[in-house]
Amino acid sequence: MPKFHYKAIKTSGEEYENTVDVPDRFSVYKHIRKEGSTVISVEREGKKLSEGVGFINSLLGVVKVSEKIMFTRNLAVMIKAGLSLSRTLSILERQTRNKKFKKVIGEVGASIKKGSSFHESLSKFPKVFQPLFVSMVKAGEESGGLVDALSVIGKQMERTYNLKKKIKGALIYPSIIVFAMFVIGAVLLVYVVPTLSQTFKELGVELPRSTQFIIALSDFLKNNTVTALILIILVGVGAALGFRSKKGRCMFEFVILRIPVVSGLVKETNSARTTRTLSSLLSSGVEIVSALSITREVIQNSYYKEILKQSEKDIQKGLPLSKAFMDNEKFYPILVGEMIAVGEETGKLSSLLLQTAEFYEDEITQKTKDMSTIIEPFLMILIGTVVGFFAISMITPIYSISSGI
Repeated sequence: MPKFHYKAIKTSGEEYENTVDVPDRFSVYKHIRKEGSTVISVEREGKKLSEGVGFINSLLGVVKVSEKIMFTRNLAVMIKAGLSLSRTLSILERQTRNKKFKKVIGEVGASIKKGSSFHESLSKFPKVFQPLFVSMVKAGEESGGLVDALSVIGKQMERTYNLKKKIKGALIYPSIIVFAMFVIGAVLLVYVVPTLSQTFKELGVELPRSTQFIIALSDFLKNNTVTALILIILVGVGAALGFRSKKGRCMFEFVILRIPVVSGLVKETNSARTTRTLSSLLSSGVEIVSALSITREVIQNSYYKEILKQSEKDIQKGLPLSKAFMDNEKFYPILVGEMIAVGEETGKLSSLLLQTAEFYEDEITQKTKDMSTIIEPFLMILIGTVVGFFAISMITPIYSISSGI
C-alpha cells in the first residue's frame, strides 16, 4: 500500500505533518477531515514527478490553470477556517512547487502587508490573475463576502478548464489521423514513387496528368528535402502569425462559424462561457456594465466581442441586456436571449444565466463525446479520396503497360 506524507492545519491554527498508509489521495483527505483539520499539501512518497513538473514550469514561466484552481480553493477554505489573509498566502507560498507562482504569491502577500488591498495586489500580475479574477475578488472584498467570491471563482475556472479539456480531447483523434496521413504520404512520395517513375521512364509509357503531378511532387521532395522542410516550417509560422493578426483571426473565425458540426460547437462554447462568466460576476456584486466589459475580455472570438460591446452600449442607453443577444441569434442561440429576458423580468438574472451555462456545458460534453463518431465518416471520405487518387494515378500506367504486352 502506498505511503502519503501530508501537512495539515488544525482549527486552532497549529500546523502539523504526518505519514499514512492508504490506497489513494482521497483516503488521505478523508483521514484529515476526520481529524477536523484542513489540508495544506499531500505527497506520495517516492514520487518526484510533481517536482519535475514544477521545475519545468518554473523554466517555462508558466502558471497552469489547475494550479490557480487549487490556489483559489485552498485560499477560500483557509480564510473560512479563520486564518488571516496574510498567513493563508504565506502557507500557500510554501506549499506551491511552481517557482514562478511561488514568487507571485510571495509578492502579493508582501504587497498586502504594506497596506494594499487583496485585489490591488493581484492586479499587479495580470498574466497570472486575469481581470475576471481580480474583479470578483474586489467585489467580494467590498461586500464582505470574499470567501463566497473565491468559491465562485474556483468553480468558474474549473468549469472553463474542463470545457477546454473536453474540446481539445475531442480533436486529438482527427488530428492524429490527419498527421499520420501526411507522414505516410511523404514516405510514399520520397521512397515508393521514384521507383515506379523510373520504371515508367524506361518503358516510355505515356503518363496521365495526375501521375505526372505525383511524380513531379515526388521529384521535388526527393531532390529538395531541406527546401521542402523549410517551406513547411515557413507556412506553419506564417499561418500562426496570420491567426494572431486581427484580419487573420477574423478570417479563421468566419470559416469555423460556417463549418457544419464545428460551428454549432463554437456557438455553444461561447454561449456557455459568456453566460457563466456574467453569472459569476453578477452574483459577486460586480456592476452590469463592468461585468460585460470583463466578459468581453474573457471571450476570444471577435464576433462575440462585438456583440458584448454592443450590449454595453445598450445598457448605457437604458435598453435591456437581452436586446443585443436577441438581435444576434445566428451567434447566440435563441435560448440565451430568452433566458436573459426572463432573468431581467423576474430579477433572477444571475441564477438563470448560470442555468443557461450549465445547459450548454452539458450539451458540449455530450457532443464532444460523440465528436469522434461524427468526424469519422468525413475522415474516411478524405482518406479514401487521397488513397484513391494516388492508387488510380499510379495503377493506370501499369495497366497501359500490361495492355501493350
